[in-house]
Amino acid sequence: MRHRAIQGRRTGRIETRRFAGLLLVALASVASAQGEPPATAGAAVDFADCLISDTAKLRRLAARCTRIDRPEDPSRPDGKQVSLKVAVIPALTPTPAEDALTVLAGGPGAAATAFYVSFASAFEQVRRRRDIVLVDQRGTGDSNRLDCDFSGIDEVVDVDDEKMLDLTRACLDALPHDPRFYTTSVAVDDLDAVREALGYAQLDVYGASYGTRVALHYLRQHPEHTRTVILDGVVPMQIPIAPEIALDAQTALDRLFSRCQDDPACAERFIALQAKFSQVQATLEEGPIEVSLGDPFTGEPITLDVGIAHLRAAVRLLSYSPTAASLIPLIIEQAAQGNYQPLAAQAQMVMSSLDESLSYGMHNAVACTEDAPYFDEFISRELSLEEIERTYLGSEQHEGLATICGVWPRGVIDEGFKEAVVSDHPVLILSGEADPITPPRNGERAIGEDGAHLSNALHIIANGQGHGVAASGCLPRLIGKFVVDASHEALDTSCVERLAPTAFFLDFSATAP
Repeated sequence: MRHRAIQGRRTGRIETRRFAGLLLVALASVASAQGEPPATAGAAVDFADCLISDTAKLRRLAARCTRIDRPEDPSRPDGKQVSLKVAVIPALTPTPAEDALTVLAGGPGAAATAFYVSFASAFEQVRRRRDIVLVDQRGTGDSNRLDCDFSGIDEVVDVDDEKMLDLTRACLDALPHDPRFYTTSVAVDDLDAVREALGYAQLDVYGASYGTRVALHYLRQHPEHTRTVILDGVVPMQIPIAPEIALDAQTALDRLFSRCQDDPACAERFIALQAKFSQVQATLEEGPIEVSLGDPFTGEPITLDVGIAHLRAAVRLLSYSPTAASLIPLIIEQAAQGNYQPLAAQAQMVMSSLDESLSYGMHNAVACTEDAPYFDEFISRELSLEEIERTYLGSEQHEGLATICGVWPRGVIDEGFKEAVVSDHPVLILSGEADPITPPRNGERAIGEDGAHLSNALHIIANGQGHGVAASGCLPRLIGKFVVDASHEALDTSCVERLAPTAFFLDFSATAP
């Protein structure tokens, strides 16, 4: 078997809380459920009509919903149970395939149902012939959500290690469930139990961001029940999340600065953009600036102390989406001229999106078991602390998480979990060229040198795109054909060459023509 890499031609709340996840930015589409899950599915499962919604409750989709109980502690099947929320979006054909597509969300901590509503357009081709099965992973959404209440923390004030430890212990004391059993190793067995209960022979597995880790481990643990795998923004099993975040975010920002410099309209409008960013960064590092503005959600007048945390949050999370990233030069320019309102508004919006999207307790349950214990060895082997400190994010991301994990209990992890998955199953890997957190090299890591790990993989790199590209351009069509064929050999990927980054905003009215 062989693997290929395809790349289009080149054309032309917040981190001080230390609970930042991997937020996916995506567009939504609206559809309605038709029909029922297949007759072979769920003989003992009762479905009911339901509506599933995105995190903000602004978009809804009709589905068929049920709940499936699983033991919280896998070693005690008769003990306390976890009630998993399961939603099925029925196929558009009256005779669907015996396999179904399941969609796994990122984070860690995002709910599959909410993610799907925001990203449904990516899967409409698949839905023509297959049901879509959504399981809110235990600890997220409506499946025993593990959350922490940080409403008493000022959004803009740094939380020192001692305070962070106090908050973490308070969170643990308040959790109604045992976080040791809310890890990926347990979740993949939940997913297979749902598959069996619903009567599907196999699953086609799509994972986004952290969801790619779940998809890969499901492939490893349940290969006989896996038909195809789609990995969108890969988190390789052997790489811990967090230590590389600062470096990848800096690379994405440097790429953005270079693209602006090479764009005549952007270069003329935003002179010495990188120097202005350094100026704004230095100003905010000296202390916060009081800013009055209209609340971006309610319009009510508010006053914020805008600090370095706002700059880091806004720039990092806007970088996830090519459309949002196109605002960054204008926001930097305005701040350099003393107008911090756009920066404050964008920071407020991305912070709110994180808080609404992620279950922080589940995030910690995963990260403190599967990532933090491996930080030191990975950094000493692969990275330079001095280089991390030179980035605009610095080392706070992984150091803050390491502090939290000093008191957070480690959970269930399968033997060999941190080893690369080896498989000859058909795998489609999607990467955004400008992804600031799961860059294309992660896809190559998952494949391995000369396909040593995933020998039957195709890697598509989407030019100018960010984090989570399944809904971009022609990719939904390619995903649909890949799932139908269970092969990438016949995919015509030439359409990917037409993908390009979004034109820069030269003012707040519109992007450049």
